[in-house]
Amino acid sequence: MTNIYVGNLSPAAVESDLRQAFQSHGTVESVTIVKDKRTGRSRGFGYVAMSDVVQAMAAVRALDRKPVRGMGVIVRAARKPSRPLARRETQADFGDFAR
Repeated sequence: MTNIYVGNLSPAAVESDLRQAFQSHGTVESVTIVKDKRTGRSRGFGYVAMSDVVQAMAAVRALDRKPVRGMGVIVRAARKPSRPLARRETQADFGDFAR
């Protein structure tokens, strides 16, 4: 499954708008618009998951800068979340036990 980032979403855009735009390029597994926890309003971006990598890349090329609900959306392959760096343990972390 390939995740696609969709940014610059109109506040009026709903998940069915994204699903409709992406379905013309392949099978859409899921659509999520990220919302503010406190207000419930769209934060202006979301994610689309497509089952086929080739179809997903075709959708990225075809839909980047195209209007969805009146605003040109930014469409990119989603980056994987960065993992926190492991803190290196030093001898100072163990005090007298390190000797």
